[in-house]
Amino acid sequence: MSTFTAVLHKEDDTYVAECPEVGTVSQGKTIEEAVSNLKEATELYLEEFPLTKKKRAILTTFEVSSVATS
Repeated sequence: MSTFTAVLHKEDDTYVAECPEVGTVSQGKTIEEAVSNLKEATELYLEEFPLTKKKRAILTTFEVSSVATS
């Protein structure tokens, strides 16, 4: 059993989920559906292309200053 990261963002009425360690992407109408679909896509991908080296994503946040546009 392996643990991977799911990074999600919303596009209109759909959630997009990405696994940065593998590069798989999927979507769903809810967060739960998007993650479930991502899990399935990642499992299918890894059946065909097994990882040779485990790598963990490093997640952090950062701020940028707001720039007013005229």
